[in-house]
Amino acid sequence: MTSRVDGPLKVTGRAEYGADHTFPGMAHGYVVLSTIAHGEIEAMDVTDARSAPGVLGVYSPFDPLELRTPVSPFFGETWVPLQDKEVAYYGQPIGFVVAETYEQARDAAMLVKVSYRTRPALTSLEDGLASAEDAPAARDGAPPSLEVLAPGVESIEDALAASPVVVEATYTTATQHHAAMEPHSAVAVWGPDGLTIHSGNQGSDLQAAELAGALDLKPSEVHAVNPFVGGAFGGKARTSAPAFLAAAARVLDRPVKAALSREQVFTATAGRAATVQKIALGADHDGTLNALRHDSWCSTAADRSFVEPTSHGTSREWYATRNLAISQKMVPLHIPPTTFMRAPGEAPGSFALESAIDELAVALGMDPIELRMRNNSTAPPGKDLQWSSKHLDECFRVGAARFGWADRSPRGRTDGDWLVGLGTATAMFPALRFPATIEITLQPDDTAVVATSGADPGTGLLTVLSLVGAESLDISPDRIVPRLGDSALPSGGLSGGSTATASAGSAIMIAAAKAIDDLLTLAAAPGAPFDGMDVSYADGRVLAGDRTMTFGELLRALNRPSITVTGSSAPGEELTKHSFSSFGAQFCEVRVHRWTREIRVSRMLGVFDAGRIINPTAARSQIVGGMIWGVSAALHEGLEIEANGRFANGDLAGYLIPVNADIPDVDVHFVEYPDTLHNSVGAKGLGEIGTVGMAAAVANAVHNATGIRVRHIPIQVEDLLDQP
Repeated sequence: MTSRVDGPLKVTGRAEYGADHTFPGMAHGYVVLSTIAHGEIEAMDVTDARSAPGVLGVYSPFDPLELRTPVSPFFGETWVPLQDKEVAYYGQPIGFVVAETYEQARDAAMLVKVSYRTRPALTSLEDGLASAEDAPAARDGAPPSLEVLAPGVESIEDALAASPVVVEATYTTATQHHAAMEPHSAVAVWGPDGLTIHSGNQGSDLQAAELAGALDLKPSEVHAVNPFVGGAFGGKARTSAPAFLAAAARVLDRPVKAALSREQVFTATAGRAATVQKIALGADHDGTLNALRHDSWCSTAADRSFVEPTSHGTSREWYATRNLAISQKMVPLHIPPTTFMRAPGEAPGSFALESAIDELAVALGMDPIELRMRNNSTAPPGKDLQWSSKHLDECFRVGAARFGWADRSPRGRTDGDWLVGLGTATAMFPALRFPATIEITLQPDDTAVVATSGADPGTGLLTVLSLVGAESLDISPDRIVPRLGDSALPSGGLSGGSTATASAGSAIMIAAAKAIDDLLTLAAAPGAPFDGMDVSYADGRVLAGDRTMTFGELLRALNRPSITVTGSSAPGEELTKHSFSSFGAQFCEVRVHRWTREIRVSRMLGVFDAGRIINPTAARSQIVGGMIWGVSAALHEGLEIEANGRFANGDLAGYLIPVNADIPDVDVHFVEYPDTLHNSVGAKGLGEIGTVGMAAAVANAVHNATGIRVRHIPIQVEDLLDQP
């Protein structure tokens, strides 16, 4: 078993997160939020706030901190606070109070009086469907509406009409939020060389670039530091309002710390969109899928800055079908921004698609696993590029045997007062890579520093650097010094999209090869210990005949402080040859109380094909966490948005997430086939696929137990009342 490199620091409390940093003379900021969903700020009376004890400054659109709108090649434009008087959602940052202590800043913020010119607000996805707009093109350039038809077929409706068995239904998913343990925060310190910012983020170099753009600085004048991130899940991909405001408060000439309260996190940052999805499936009597139509609508903020790609994220690729039609629309609302959240598109999209597949299995009288395996795709429909590696059938076979699927009854079973049901679902998530650069430094003490600016938001990337670095340099992992989360290091890009291991790992292998080449050249150079010899490298040593030296011994002999190289990796020609994805089969057993209709998840299993597993311990942990997320989406999570745009349950008392009593032991199994067509490490993404399919597996198990099909999540007790 491989222990996490950062484990001892975290469990002993020695790991310093963004808000843990303190500096002499540090001031504290508190963010003021709007209390309307749409309109314009007419006035802000800050007189009482300015005269409150300890207050150093009060800032608003009428007296703003100077910020520009940064433009990132990865994200595009990023909104910055206090630059105009427009209000687009309830809970929008509109002011900033800085005082000697957090409590003084918070209390003074309560004294700010705001008057608004209100405008009509649209806050309900259901009410906004009539005004839906086409979503922009997908990230790969695919149009929002896409159709693939068999020769001679005029339309998807004709294909459905020609299908002997058709199921059609509408599915909905709730607005959700990341609810990471670490609230968004920042500590900004200005010095002669510029700004140093301590703030949890998913890519320190990206955060530094956004802040440089917002503050009109050179990139070299911003130093972003975030070696530890207390959870992110997509919610810390962009720079947060506290970071922008703390940095812009340089006029105070003091370090400034700003942290959102738990309630503020729900609106002053971004969450997952709500969705409405209409799916129609047409099949032959033997289960062969003949037609699939998937139309999706998602909520988005008024600025239309993000779309939850449910149709493109699932139905576009998951099943072989002769006729496919998908569409993606968005509904602009006066709600907080939406953004990436663990498995964006695939998580809510799989609930709809995999529930519909289960409904088709029921209509056909066919085993749900048999139906899925019968329609296994060898390539995304309409594409010539086959999957580089796909062992989904094996995942289902192994999972069925491991879970006891053969004993499943189509109508569930009874155990005393409990109705027991089994459900399953497919899980897929694209295998991606982002550009990444790794720096390796061989040191005289026989250690090697493996460094990149990327972040470890809990995924175990720091340990991956140690393991892949050790393997590539042929030394033990305890001789690797991994470094992350510092924008001064070579760009590691974004830790997101389940890409970090494949991206950083590929770059490590390239850098390690360069380091070894440079070492051998140095060893055989004139006057060196291996002058003129034919040298080789193994086990961290330079070899020539009977002579051997560790790389540290060689550096000491030559009085060299180090050898430093960089290696870069990025997606390349492999994208023109294959399609890439991770795959999995999810299984769930639920128990529904006959009288109270309480739902309890009693067993879970996930079997996954995700290429080579670098660290089995961390990999299992990632999958377990993802599967718990899926249960949470199915049975717990959902933000209630009032007509005025306020989140009725925007705190951890009302926004339900599972606790230990809600989750049984989780069984995880990997079918391990390294995919070196995807990258030289052979690993594919794991961080998000555990979530995908799990909510559908729960809903399918509830149907198996009760005979009741619930087509929305979260599923609640009242959905199962007054039913047979």
